[in-house]
Amino acid sequence: MIRSLILVMIAVTFTGLVSAYCVVLPILSPGENKIHRIANFWARTLLRLGRIEVDVVGGENVLCDRPQIFMANHQSDVDILIVLAHIPGQFRWIAKQELFKIPLFGRAMKNAGYIEIDRQNHEKAMVSLDEAARKIREGKSVVTFPEGTRSPDGTIRPFKQGMFHLAIRAGVPIVPISIIGAHEIMPKRTLRVKPGRVTLVIGKPLEVGAYTIERRSELIEKVRNVIVANFESRQAGGRGKTAL
Repeated sequence: MIRSLILVMIAVTFTGLVSAYCVVLPILSPGENKIHRIANFWARTLLRLGRIEVDVVGGENVLCDRPQIFMANHQSDVDILIVLAHIPGQFRWIAKQELFKIPLFGRAMKNAGYIEIDRQNHEKAMVSLDEAARKIREGKSVVTFPEGTRSPDGTIRPFKQGMFHLAIRAGVPIVPISIIGAHEIMPKRTLRVKPGRVTLVIGKPLEVGAYTIERRSELIEKVRNVIVANFESRQAGGRGKTAL
């Protein structure tokens, strides 16, 4: 536990320093892409400090020539670091409003072009989705956790519908992502961080052109089934065949 407390203290201090830099940088050299690259460095550094290794499967499935929506299961706070460090290229987070209220860190997220969503206010949530659609039209990919919050026991929870509205409206592919092993490293509602190995499975892009808002439940089921299949095939260090 002492090791975990020391790690948390180092992480908080490092995050504060990086956040402060990201708040000042746009004044000298504007650009959301620059802030996102710093976020990538921040995530990689914290993973190394925590001795968390990540195996990436299916990296070739990331589209290089068009925007996409990455959807991942959510087991732990370290999921954010894993995705930031190992999904290539530029993308923007769609994240809960509470993160944007953290001093310095929230301002740094705004400077990176990340999008806050108020899960308690439907109208404000729709405005956030409109902003995300604008980012996509500008050629930026977005990342979200469709469960809406971390799983308390490591299982994959039901998906919320909002992000699938966005995918259908924007007409861009969904790339399903399965994160395996993060719950064991840092479960929900704990500061204990264990060294370990995580697997990140990037599935093949799923086109949404055949779906309408009325058929969104079919799309939700399809995406979730892929994420669950890849999760289960790799769980507990298994090397079974993935759905990808």
